Amino acid sequence: MTPIRDCPAPDPRISGPTRYAVPAGAVDTHAHVIGLPPAYPFVENRSYTPPAAPADAYLAMLDATGMANGVLVQVSVHGTDNRLMLETLAGHRERLRGVAVIPLGLPERECAALKDAGIVGLRLNVLFGGGVDFAQVEAYADLARDMGWHLQFLIDARTLPPLAARLSRLPVPFVVDHMGHLPASAGLDDPGFRTLVGLVADGAWVKLSGAFRTSVAGAPYADTIPFARALNDAAPDRCLWGSDWPHVAAWDGPPRIAALLDLMADWVPDEGRRKRLFVDNPRKLYGFA
Repeated sequence: MTPIRDCPAPDPRISGPTRYAVPAGAVDTHAHVIGLPPAYPFVENRSYTPPAAPADAYLAMLDATGMANGVLVQVSVHGTDNRLMLETLAGHRERLRGVAVIPLGLPERECAALKDAGIVGLRLNVLFGGGVDFAQVEAYADLARDMGWHLQFLIDARTLPPLAARLSRLPVPFVVDHMGHLPASAGLDDPGFRTLVGLVADGAWVKLSGAFRTSVAGAPYADTIPFARALNDAAPDRCLWGSDWPHVAAWDGPPRIAALLDLMADWVPDEGRRKRLFVDNPRKLYGFA
């Protein structure tokens, strides 16, 4: 059994980029709030134990980086217990949206309550435990279609080729986290990455995020640049940015958000495309006014 490791805390030095100005209306589409047991239990089948990441620290991060809005994604260690995320959404209905992890078979009234609370999508996570795998992806897609939601996948792109046909038939939009969570050492010609680029070109959304997870070279993560550019070239209108705060499982040390934001000047050099990434695309997908 793989031991459960304790995560380092996020870097406390939070600021915006130095290489460009964050455009007005920017959205951070990927972050987590995390509570601690016993009030907010952790699932047993997790791969890490994080420190707390409370709502006030999350909102302070948004303010410090110039983000008008944010999207909370249910963190794996809380499994299908979405309470903390929902409590955070309840206090900030206009500023925030959420992506939940739920079991199939919830009563219709509970799904409706999630939608009313600001949930706009469902996450399937096959990498870090505490998530929902792909065995019933079609059933989740049917539920998402009925609720007007999208699906979000945390998956290693190297496992995508045998899944691509199934995903391409889903009746709802879907988002792939962290550029497919593929190590940069795999190269642009990796069959999984080529499959991801094809899915994005055909209609999938992708988060240009997680450089500290996929880089082999380490900060400033230059080896990730070709991957981000290939995905952005495939569909500049379906790329999103996410901070991934509080950077759980950052075993080489948590990144500075300013460095991740500065990297966007290399990932998406064109200012107009960056505005789409930060503002236009997420406001459309997540329903911000």
